[in-house]
Amino acid sequence: MVQRGDLSLTDPASKYLPAGVTLPERGGKQIELIDLATHTSGLPGMPSDFYPIKNEANPYVDYTIDQMNKFLNSYKLDRDIGAKFEYSNLGFAVLGHIVTREAGMDYETLVRERITAPLNMRDTSIALSPSMKARLAVGHDEHMQPTPNWDLPAFEGAGALRSTANDILTFLGAELGYIDTPLSTAMKAELAPRRPRIESGWFSALAWGVYETPNQEVFFKNGGTGGYRTSMGFDPKAGVGVVVLTNSVTPSGGDDINLHILTGSPLEGPPAAH
Repeated sequence: MVQRGDLSLTDPASKYLPAGVTLPERGGKQIELIDLATHTSGLPGMPSDFYPIKNEANPYVDYTIDQMNKFLNSYKLDRDIGAKFEYSNLGFAVLGHIVTREAGMDYETLVRERITAPLNMRDTSIALSPSMKARLAVGHDEHMQPTPNWDLPAFEGAGALRSTANDILTFLGAELGYIDTPLSTAMKAELAPRRPRIESGWFSALAWGVYETPNQEVFFKNGGTGGYRTSMGFDPKAGVGVVVLTNSVTPSGGDDINLHILTGSPLEGPPAAH
């Protein structure tokens, strides 16, 4: 949307929120879109009024956008905007609502029209088609027991999409330049910002984590919902992309496997028995 001229990374995020909804400010500075996209806005990882009511096994299902907006109106930043990296599902939920409001369509339709359809990623969506339901791997909790799928109506931008390894490899293929796509300019632009993270050698681009050494630059993103962990990354210089999907909850998910393939870092040992 930045490439299209619909918005700018330096726009105040409040500009795109409904009337009556304001993001917190600090030191005369407003939260900009780039602050949300790099997890440096100062917003917490989750709103403090988030707690499951209807179903603890599907914790996001009853948290509403109205609740989120009330939280944003009342929240006070405890540090300067842009001063520190803190991974924020809340920040990306807000960013998801901003782009849908500006585009005039729901999040799933926006992602499909602008990203997955141009890349022919037919197995990536929020709502599962009958074919996707038939092929869905059942998620398992930390005790290796089946657990329900999550629904994230207010947090779609933070992790509501379902996908397959093949589709994500297609996405990484586009990032690596193996696929001719009109998204290539935007994909290059999303890798340019660099804000330091807490871990040594790590930086935050737009949504991507960046691991830098004198000889290598790797882009990495992970995530998880109930019963699942996802890890993807790519090394542009080597031309290699990796995706690891698990239908179980473990401390590292597939991150150690992903980074082992991309950087040679050691694998973790097996999880402790329960």
